[in-house]
Amino acid sequence: MLYNKLVRDKIPEIIKSKWETAVTHIADDQEYRKKLEEKLHEETDELFVGTNIAEELADILEVAYAIADAKNISKEEIEKIRLEKLEKRWWFSKRIILEETGK
Repeated sequence: MLYNKLVRDKIPEIIKSKWETAVTHIADDQEYRKKLEEKLHEETDELFVGTNIAEELADILEVAYAIADAKNISKEEIEKIRLEKLEKRWWFSKRIILEETGK
């Protein structure tokens, strides 16, 4: 079966443990960034059709952390920015939909 997608590091090992062949290669920086973007789209699509929401959210976080790492951004920096935005703009808990603005 043809995949051509970014997979977690242990996936080839898991495939081999099932007596199957895994043909892989190591992505260069450009391909890695592209495949991370594709993986994020894949995981967000799965979030809305999947049955295990917690697992899909964990996958999305893992991809986000990989993107951050590829761009030399630490998890701590992301969390700091998240908390700053939370303090300034709060959550989404009130379910406010902005329809339009004007003068």
